[in-house]
Amino acid sequence: MATNIQWFPQAEATETSAGTLVVGHKATLQSANLEGLLPEAASEWFTTLLNSLKPGDTSDSTQTWLPGDKPQTLAVGVLPTTCSRHNSPSHPHALTSLVREMLPSGSHARLVVVLDDPQHDLAAACAVARAFPLYSSKSKAKSESTVSVHFATAEGAHTPAKSVTFAADGVRLAGRLVDAPTSELNTTAFVAEAKAVAERVSAGYKVIEGQELAEQGFGGLWNVGRAAVHPPALVVLSHEPEGASETIVWVGKGVVYDTGGLSIKGKNFMPGMKRDMGGAAAILASFQAAVQAGFKQRLYALLCLAENAVGPDAFRPDDILTMYSGRTVEVNNTDAEGRLVLADGVAYASKHLSPDVILDMATLTGAQLVSTGKKHAGLMCNDEAWEQKACTAGRLSGDLVHPLPYCPEFFSAEFKSKVADMKNSVKDRANAQSSCAGQFIGDHLVDYTNPWIHVDIAGPSTHGERGTGYGVALLLSLFGEHL
Repeated sequence: MATNIQWFPQAEATETSAGTLVVGHKATLQSANLEGLLPEAASEWFTTLLNSLKPGDTSDSTQTWLPGDKPQTLAVGVLPTTCSRHNSPSHPHALTSLVREMLPSGSHARLVVVLDDPQHDLAAACAVARAFPLYSSKSKAKSESTVSVHFATAEGAHTPAKSVTFAADGVRLAGRLVDAPTSELNTTAFVAEAKAVAERVSAGYKVIEGQELAEQGFGGLWNVGRAAVHPPALVVLSHEPEGASETIVWVGKGVVYDTGGLSIKGKNFMPGMKRDMGGAAAILASFQAAVQAGFKQRLYALLCLAENAVGPDAFRPDDILTMYSGRTVEVNNTDAEGRLVLADGVAYASKHLSPDVILDMATLTGAQLVSTGKKHAGLMCNDEAWEQKACTAGRLSGDLVHPLPYCPEFFSAEFKSKVADMKNSVKDRANAQSSCAGQFIGDHLVDYTNPWIHVDIAGPSTHGERGTGYGVALLLSLFGEHL
């Protein structure tokens, strides 16, 4: 059973049956005013525990039992002291690990997170949310539990803006979708999830699915998903507040399962491909959180949903697809399908929504992990100001991102075809694969000259076998001026 989170309640510290975990940087914990946030008789023990810890480059933690009529656990965790310029000073990854490992077990635990800076509240809340995944199909479910989350600074208790809790809840929503198997979250079920979000936030909702995609010219999305039992779909969610002067479009890759198609993946590479919809999950959850927080500009979320299945009607290598952009693509790898569905998505956005900014997000390439690692998403952008803004937002939000080269004149030639406008997979896999994959998407933004941001989240969208909800904190930080 999922853990219930009480965000920033005003309850007294003694109202817990399990115990308390206090987390922060050691220097901040030593100077923090935690009166009212610690259990009775905890002050002396807290200082002793804190002084015994040596975080170094990782983190450190310890715990003890507090004496009394109702014994409780007091645990203290300290975040790393090292923070390079490409890391987040809030150390969200270490915070998530400490919460997972050290939060006292029981029906009601208390978590106190002490921030160095109130601006870290978004990153910290999303890091905490990540520690409590919602999805489980275990036959022996754990009894229901609750964790009360309190934030503080050196001065004392701190209550973040409501938008922070919307973001944290969005992280859990995105994680739940990524964790769900395709037997439960097929394309039809994903469409229903999107419709439920639209109803919750009173947003506009439109879906184009199945044969309609073929009839309307979505050659990428239709062909990738046409062999599956559940049809492919393009979902368009819209938020159009009065007085809006800008239009932002977010596009998410939602390949609910990727067998590789006829270019089939091996038995060691196919497990886990239920998570190939992490981009669409993040876009959907971010849209929900942004609208709940009162997003002031026009915002559209496009979900490109398909299952890359093997069957008699599967698209083939050598097929030539006519994309929504009007450009033709010779298929040379059916396992390079994400760029096909996203190319249709961004083309639809540029043709019909008059966007000032387009951002697409996808678990697009395994090469992203080679390029920027498991913690940093790969960022490709045609606008230097937005590239820098995204990297700054990543460090502030904890959803780290690092630039990939943007150089169309170097990469477009990788897709050269003798019989179509382009192929869908590169000729030379040693030539910046992640940038090339992003450039394929960009090549379908015909006559679009405004900022375009591509975020490859293949690495950070999961940790172990769990979805992280990566992307929600990044988008709410990157577009935070509109909240």
